[in-house]
Amino acid sequence: MKIAMIGLGAMGAAAARNLVNRGFEVTGFDPRVAARDELIAAGGRGAPSAREAAEGADVVVTFVVNAAQVESAVLGPDGAAHGMAPGGVLVQCATVPASFIASFGERMAARGLVVVDAPVSGGVLRSGDGTLSIMVSGAPEALARVRPLLDAMGRFVYDFGATLGAGSTVKTINQLLAGVHLAVLGEALALGKRAGLDPEKLLEVYTNSAASSWMMNDRGPRALEAAPPTKSAVDIFVKDLGLVLDTGQDLKFPLPMSAAAHQLFLSLSAQGQGGIDDSQMWRAYPAPPAKG
Repeated sequence: MKIAMIGLGAMGAAAARNLVNRGFEVTGFDPRVAARDELIAAGGRGAPSAREAAEGADVVVTFVVNAAQVESAVLGPDGAAHGMAPGGVLVQCATVPASFIASFGERMAARGLVVVDAPVSGGVLRSGDGTLSIMVSGAPEALARVRPLLDAMGRFVYDFGATLGAGSTVKTINQLLAGVHLAVLGEALALGKRAGLDPEKLLEVYTNSAASSWMMNDRGPRALEAAPPTKSAVDIFVKDLGLVLDTGQDLKFPLPMSAAAHQLFLSLSAQGQGGIDDSQMWRAYPAPPAKG
């Protein structure tokens, strides 16, 4: 199966390398030449545009940040849709509003192309070893065509039916849980620091107690670093928790925990720290007073 991977950021690059290692022929596009070169070094191919990456591909996969990037990468002047063969399938993995993916699917159908809604969860590590959780929705025949790809990318592939957008709604709720967990982890570590406790020892206690969570185990070690490399930026959760709140507004459903967590992510972003790793949420709180 020939795959076009559009978007070679941390998650997309890891997924592309995993697919290469599993025997897929992968051609990737990213605006950054260095990202394409890294895929070539890993055994894949690089293309100078999304359109050229999609030419001859059996499946196109979008691993970008948001709906605007999906729109540009697929339907823009040099987008993947212009290179896809009639009847081609696009697997859309970005976290986007359900309403967007429904509209996007209709516009792609008008071109004779098919969309599978397939947002993912699990971070860079699980993207790289093919153990992501994938929340899919779309036409059954399209899902059957791309199932070998989904099984190579994820350990858990959950089918939420034929309605495009159902998978994205599930992912949005996932981000509610993930974002609130991250915000609470930051609050707990900040409180412990204010009390004069050792953050490393605190984290050891909490990861081995009832307070533990997947997010704590994944982000906790990086939270102890002064300046860890950014694997998932604060601004990603500004965007994702914004989607959560928009969903609540559309459904007239109150989301007080999501709103509070969103404000904390916004506070860091407003301080110019939207690009730092989201394990650093404790920075949203006042630092302990200087000793002496």
